[in-house]
Amino acid sequence: MHESTIIQRALLTVYDKTHIIELAEALHLRGVELISTGNTAALLKQHGIPVTAIGDYTGFPEMMDGRVKTLHPKIHGGILGRRDIDADTMITHGIPDIDLVVVNLYPFEKVIQKDNVNLSDAIENIDIGGPTLVRGAAKNHEWCTVLVDPNDYDEFIENLKANEGAVSAKERFRFAAKAFAHTAAYDAHIADYFSKQLNQSTVPAFGSTFILPYKLKETLRYGENPHQSAAFYQSIDAPKDSISRANVHQGKALSFNNIADANTALECVKTFDKPACVIVKHANPCGVAKSDNTRHAYDQAYICDPQSAFGGIIAFNREVDEQLLAHIFSKQFVEVLIAPSFTEKALEVAKQKPDCRVLSFQATETPSQAIQWDIHSVNGGLLVQTADALDSPLPYEVVTIQKPSPEQLQDLIFSWQVVRFVKSNAIVFAKNAQTLGIGAGQMSRIMSTEIAAIRAREQKLALENAVMASDAFFPFTDNIEKAYEYGIRAVIQPGGSKKDPEVIAMADKLGMVMLFTGKRHFRH
Repeated sequence: MHESTIIQRALLTVYDKTHIIELAEALHLRGVELISTGNTAALLKQHGIPVTAIGDYTGFPEMMDGRVKTLHPKIHGGILGRRDIDADTMITHGIPDIDLVVVNLYPFEKVIQKDNVNLSDAIENIDIGGPTLVRGAAKNHEWCTVLVDPNDYDEFIENLKANEGAVSAKERFRFAAKAFAHTAAYDAHIADYFSKQLNQSTVPAFGSTFILPYKLKETLRYGENPHQSAAFYQSIDAPKDSISRANVHQGKALSFNNIADANTALECVKTFDKPACVIVKHANPCGVAKSDNTRHAYDQAYICDPQSAFGGIIAFNREVDEQLLAHIFSKQFVEVLIAPSFTEKALEVAKQKPDCRVLSFQATETPSQAIQWDIHSVNGGLLVQTADALDSPLPYEVVTIQKPSPEQLQDLIFSWQVVRFVKSNAIVFAKNAQTLGIGAGQMSRIMSTEIAAIRAREQKLALENAVMASDAFFPFTDNIEKAYEYGIRAVIQPGGSKKDPEVIAMADKLGMVMLFTGKRHFRH
């Protein structure tokens, strides 16, 4: 491969015109001949930049409402021609070299996200010429440079100046790799959309293929364990209040486990309307509370399990000030802190712990629900399901003779919000909007119940008249009897067991309240 190529002629045709004028001006000042299409050409002319319209260049007009513009041998021959092999052919047919292709595509993925979009609208926003230009230039990167991302323009211009108008082989290859990833993601959206049109009888529509149009956000130091490689990919339409869009203010680079745990903490804390705090350790909440003020919420969450909170991830749904941050640092070691915002003084306090990662997320009026798809890899395949979204308001049925008091009902709903984020088998004890004990990830549900009680007992947290949430139904009455012994007087669970009548009868015998939600929340 040639070490460097000189840019003498460039084709510019972009939907997203961000920074295209600056790029075109820089190219023009270097004496580069510019060719362009439709709106891009008109914009360049408006700014006084000399440009040749594509129709004038090929001698063939744009037609079919712009569907056919660049699909011409003079264009693709100029891009794909190998200067050392195809030179005679290019001279014979009057095909000049095209050394730079700058293209971005019709926003198909944005169009299909609009309300009431129909198949015809979607089809009209499928770019044909653009991907062809991109792939051609990327294939022939030995001679041609391709740019698909406006964020690369500044760097490209600076390198062009530094190298007297030449682009290195290394840079051409890097841009080509990015270009192929760009068209792959673009085609993935189209393939996924069309596949779903064939399967509209299922809700949601699962296509015959499953495409993942994600882009690399960052390469991580390692995965779950140091011997595993890892990277963090971001969905193109990631919600503003998601972990992938969080702003990092300070701290060491986020690890694989940091991101996974921070996601759990953030998604959980977003479900509460009042000031709330969620502390997560090893993928499970170890303390959750909501209150009238953020500091009290933190204190109540922390005392649920201070031992596990050490080195945990802490999330808030309200701004964190310097007093709260100093208070947290006085009580525990923190890996990650995440909140909608931090006061300037709080960020100064955070500098006392330079290794602590401090993240802010953009709170929205209506918090985004969980990711659209939940994906688990298995050997040779993927398990794909819709996300386990929380119903709001929560539908429930009181199935016992005893009815919940207003306070019990609030605690039952609170515990149900928490149990969804605890690994199965999951049990949560709570009272006064505070978790008192959490049992997670056990093979038997009664063991999770016993662990939750042990945690409460260790912290001297009274379970008398507390409530219990279970992520799935009770197959036997033993959990109900055990919970009653611990002091639990109200239970929320999905229901659905063959032995529901026996479980309800036991609750009635003990004078307990029981609610069925009709929906379980396994989390593996």
